[in-house]
Amino acid sequence: MHRGVRRGRSRRSVLAAAVTALCGAVVPATAGTASASAREPSPPPGTGGSPAATPGTGVDGRLEAVRAELDRLYHDAAVATDAYNAAEEKARQQAAEVDRLKKQIAEGRRKLDDLKSRAGAAAQAQYRSGGLPPEARLLLGDDPQAFLQGAGWAVQGERAVRDLLEDMTRTQTQLRELADRAESELASLETTRKAKDTARARIEKRIEEAEKLQATLEKEQRRQLAELERQAARKAQAAWLGSGVLKDLRTAASRAGRKAVAFATAQIGKPYEWGAEGPRTYDCSGLTSRAWAAAGHPIPRTSQEQWRQLTHVALKDMRPGDLIIYFDDASHVALYVGGGRIVHAPRPGRTVTLAGAGEMPILGVVRPDPD
Repeated sequence: MHRGVRRGRSRRSVLAAAVTALCGAVVPATAGTASASAREPSPPPGTGGSPAATPGTGVDGRLEAVRAELDRLYHDAAVATDAYNAAEEKARQQAAEVDRLKKQIAEGRRKLDDLKSRAGAAAQAQYRSGGLPPEARLLLGDDPQAFLQGAGWAVQGERAVRDLLEDMTRTQTQLRELADRAESELASLETTRKAKDTARARIEKRIEEAEKLQATLEKEQRRQLAELERQAARKAQAAWLGSGVLKDLRTAASRAGRKAVAFATAQIGKPYEWGAEGPRTYDCSGLTSRAWAAAGHPIPRTSQEQWRQLTHVALKDMRPGDLIIYFDDASHVALYVGGGRIVHAPRPGRTVTLAGAGEMPILGVVRPDPD
């Protein structure tokens, strides 16, 4: 934990300064609410895990301001984590393509060397034959029949040499094209790696800011802050359940869905780590992607790609194993386990846990195995 308290100032005075600044400067994140026509029912701003919590007044209000700022920082870190994971996956694919092209180039060069060797041998054979015109060889030869037979072989040999030279030309052209593609892929890979480094720096900066802010709190204030978070989560979940959203929900899990749920729940208690895909630590989409890989249905690595590529289903048709996507920017994902509950990897400093599905604003539900 990083501590930003200057010598000579009490931690209480630093907290007062921090929360005073927060009350005047906290800006809600853009991932708050969406229009009713575009998303499933979700808690109103400030009642769940939304980064758009509204600070109040008094002691609780100041702690609410801290909570809102922490939510904003961790949400920004989650968005950057998704960008990092996407860049990591893309870099992995690009590196594999570069390796494939390098192997093709190496094979092409071996083939070209072989063709050159064969062309050289053909040229030497032609030289040894004397290079005489056919008429002269017929006149000088003792066996016209042998000459005519040899002439037929010569025609075949000339065709073989011509084919050989054409093959050499095609191989050289292919090698140039492969080299150009490899160079382009390497340039793209470098760009992707820079994007990944930028995302990493952003994640680390936001987490550091969050840790510094939490370090300004006294022990009792941290306990109060944790209680405020629990109260907000309970209130949001109660409001979500109270909306009747699960009233007619009777869909049973598929076989693969049960496997995914079993895998995800077996990870409960393992720490959150951004960019992690197990087996010891996970981030949110690392957990869901590994759970469904274990179920025999590989899915995209990031929450945003899971939202974009997987089959969308109505919340009323949700079944255990489906993925619930949160916030308008699809920056968080959890695996639905039934009974209005999810298992997810929440954020830095937390562990994989069970939680209420309605504790955060829901963007929608996707299904990895639509059959």
